[in-house]
Amino acid sequence: MASRADIERWLDAYERAWREPGTDTLGDLFTPDARYRMSPYEASALGLAEIGKLWESERQGPDEAFEMTASVVAVEGDTGVARVEVRYGTGAEYRDLWVISLDPDGRCREFEEWPFFPGQEITAEGGA
Repeated sequence: MASRADIERWLDAYERAWREPGTDTLGDLFTPDARYRMSPYEASALGLAEIGKLWESERQGPDEAFEMTASVVAVEGDTGVARVEVRYGTGAEYRDLWVISLDPDGRCREFEEWPFFPGQEITAEGGA
C-alpha cells in the first residue's frame, strides 16, 4: 500500500534526479524491471537501461531551466496519480497526469504519463 506521503516523496526524488547529471540515481527511483511510458499509446521503456536512454534523450542536462509543480490527486493500493505542471525557461510548458505504481520499497515499477500541451487538439481530427 502506498500513501500520499510515499507518492510525494517519490515525486520530489524524481525531480531531483531529473536535475542531476547522468542516470546513476535511477535505481533509487525505479525497480530494475520498471516500465516507463511517456504517453498512454507509446510503447514502454523497459528496465533501467532503457529508461536511462529515454531520460538522456528527453532532457537537456542539469542546467536546464524549468519549474515543476506536482500535487497528488489520488492514491489507491500501490498506485498514485499526480497532476504535474512544467514550465521551461524557453517558455514551453505542459500539464500532465502521472500514474505511478510503487513497490514495497517505494521504487516505481510502472510509470505512465498523460501529457497535454497548449494548443494540443483534444481529439484527433475526425474523432468522435
